[in-house]
Amino acid sequence: MASTSRDRKREGVEFIHEDDGSVTARDLETGLARGGETRAEALAQLAEVLRLEAGGGEPVDDPDEFLDEEMDIDVGDLGEHDELPGFLR
Repeated sequence: MASTSRDRKREGVEFIHEDDGSVTARDLETGLARGGETRAEALAQLAEVLRLEAGGGEPVDDPDEFLDEEMDIDVGDLGEHDELPGFLR
């Protein structure tokens, strides 16, 4: 039996042009999204997020060191209600 388009999983990427001139690329299957100054930049950022979501990348051994060295965030400046991103918990 042939399936209708309603039965198929949504695939592809949606580009959203933001009011500030940036572009957001959203994966229709996962709902994950990332932005950039151009469509190409947004798509490259989204590709990296999808790769990490699929288990790619290296584990973070020391979240505080990662935040300091890679993200330039001083852990001491975080408030008591600030939450770490899921990949650092």
